[in-house]
Amino acid sequence: METTSERNTSAFTHLSTLSQYIIPFGNYIFPIIIWSSYKDKSEFVNHHGKQTLNFQLSLLLYTLVLALIAIPIFVSVVLQNIPMEAVFNDEDFVIRNFNFQGNIALLSIGATAVLLFGLLKFVEFFLVIYASIKASNGELYNYPLTIPFIK
Repeated sequence: METTSERNTSAFTHLSTLSQYIIPFGNYIFPIIIWSSYKDKSEFVNHHGKQTLNFQLSLLLYTLVLALIAIPIFVSVVLQNIPMEAVFNDEDFVIRNFNFQGNIALLSIGATAVLLFGLLKFVEFFLVIYASIKASNGELYNYPLTIPFIK
């Protein structure tokens, strides 16, 4: 049976990943600090700390793959249309000579990668909340689609 302190520490480990919206790399720094401080004292906190870090590292990998798909596609489409002309008219901004023809398939793949990234961040937020609730209830939780980097 886990103590209230262990459950709160585990829940806070999950919630500390949300610090990424305020502090860069906070989703790695704070869980590592909490997990390394308590991993030898409690198997429950150790489990949740590993799950949190593995989930964040998996998301980093998925994000890098999506970026490696989307960024080159968008850069190549823009570079193919270099002779484009941007014009400011009164309150309007007009781009002329930009040709989407022949690039629709590439742009669709790039847009899909960007949408998947947005979906990934949306799902991450709710899974972190769900995992923290499970931890505060004293239940073990495993994130879905997580690569076990730390065993």
